Amino acid sequence: MRRDHRPYFVKKAYLNFQACYTRRFLEPQMKRVGKRLQVIKPWHVEIFGGPVEIGNCATIIAAPDGKVRLSVWPASAGKGGIRIGSYGLICPGVRIGSAQKVVIEDNCMVASRAYITDCDWHGVYDRLSIGQSEPVRLGPNVWIGDSAIVCKGVRVGENSIVGAGAVVVSDIPPNTVAVGNPARVVKQLDPSRPMTTRSQWYSDPQKLFEQIDRLDRSILGGNSLSGWIGHLLAPKRE
Repeated sequence: MRRDHRPYFVKKAYLNFQACYTRRFLEPQMKRVGKRLQVIKPWHVEIFGGPVEIGNCATIIAAPDGKVRLSVWPASAGKGGIRIGSYGLICPGVRIGSAQKVVIEDNCMVASRAYITDCDWHGVYDRLSIGQSEPVRLGPNVWIGDSAIVCKGVRVGENSIVGAGAVVVSDIPPNTVAVGNPARVVKQLDPSRPMTTRSQWYSDPQKLFEQIDRLDRSILGGNSLSGWIGHLLAPKRE
């Protein structure tokens, strides 16, 4: 990892700008937003339709080459919606589409470029129709791997892992690892072993963010504005 040459006050201002952008442009598009939502590069998050709900201490990371898209296109009146629980992690390039209901419970992690959908979006014989749709639910502490696809009607059980690139077309039991296309269970997890979840990381959010801020002050405290600008204009190998 290359050194961060920014002065502390520049990074702090950038983080504050991200938070302001999130409150001003993203949160008003959602039905419910929990406390301490963190969005990295929120201008690369796109929300279409609603309702979209997000719980406490959730983190969304977007990027210029990996926009996060949350789309709701109701199959009928009163249908459609995306709910992401507390302590969730949504990585760059994730797409979630709903015509019925997509529920992602607490502590779930969805890796880069994964796709979760509860609908076919086109009929097999009637290509003008929305096709079949069935709700999707990810149980607590599920981990969806890089570029995996979770299709309509699927339930992924608590603590389970869906491997990178897997295509999930049927239910995955709790405490298992599933891989492949179509995804199949290849490993059982030991439910008796303690499971560390993201909620433990956020057990005391105020203390956590204060520790991160002190770390930033320590690491970036010696950086100067002129040094940072010089690095931007003429970066060096070291």
